[in-house]
Amino acid sequence: MERRTFIQQTGVVAGAALIAPSLVSASGKKTKLVILHTNDTHSNIDPFPANHGKYPGMGGVSVRAAKIQQIRAEEEYVLLLDAGDIFQGTPYFNKFKGVLEMKSMTEMGYDVGTLGNHDFDIGMEGFKAARQFASFPFVNANYDFSSTAMKDDIKSHVILKKGGVKIGVFGVGIDLKGLVADENFAGMIYNDPIAAAKEQVRLLKAEHCEVIICLSHLGFEYPTDKLSDKVLAASTEGIDLIIGGHTHTFLEAPVVLKNAAGKEVIVNQVGYGGLYLGRIDLELSRSGITRHKGEYVAIG
Repeated sequence: MERRTFIQQTGVVAGAALIAPSLVSASGKKTKLVILHTNDTHSNIDPFPANHGKYPGMGGVSVRAAKIQQIRAEEEYVLLLDAGDIFQGTPYFNKFKGVLEMKSMTEMGYDVGTLGNHDFDIGMEGFKAARQFASFPFVNANYDFSSTAMKDDIKSHVILKKGGVKIGVFGVGIDLKGLVADENFAGMIYNDPIAAAKEQVRLLKAEHCEVIICLSHLGFEYPTDKLSDKVLAASTEGIDLIIGGHTHTFLEAPVVLKNAAGKEVIVNQVGYGGLYLGRIDLELSRSGITRHKGEYVAIG
């Protein structure tokens, strides 16, 4: 797809829900669910410059769109997710105030996204204005927007179906204090992400979700005990997969950690700028996730 054509297109790509026979057949056959994901794309619509010192010619939404389209053509059950910081980083954001990013992600068929701190850089009214051009939902469970302009724009979680399997997706975000101008999130109440995550797992389990995914903008890890994806994984139960952002961490493959019950949690993050597309293939049986394989797909 030519870059100019891609940027000009504004139509809606069919999104999340796909109803089909169960991923796990009556015979117990194992089937694959492919999770594609990005984080911290930071308004990088074009590829990085050809003379870039580290990532020459990499990235760009046109190449990402082609990769996603190719994978969807090869695989039956695919989800496309984003872990926040869609905004801020190039002149496209300065000029179009996030609208181009939302239209581009809609064209690529994103299923769910969450909020990063830079998504508040034009305030909640600014995000709301851009968000109307997105056909997919945004989730966050620890930001209370009930007294703000965004009270109807953000869900705590969504439940998707792929092949008859229920997949619960919720989001958690970092404390914005000190990262974002106070007036840009005035009226929003920040709540503990761990407590919020535990409540979301309880709710999603009650809805019989077979896979639970957390979209996190907490950061992968820190040299201190600051709340991160690693801390979140170790402090909770029931989350199968944490897709992270904020720290721009390049993981060549997902990290497998233990949760509070000693069970496995898959954690991944793919840097920044749309340079890579994360891919995690989950093998599902009636007992849940039996195997996983992850990689990052270079864009460009």
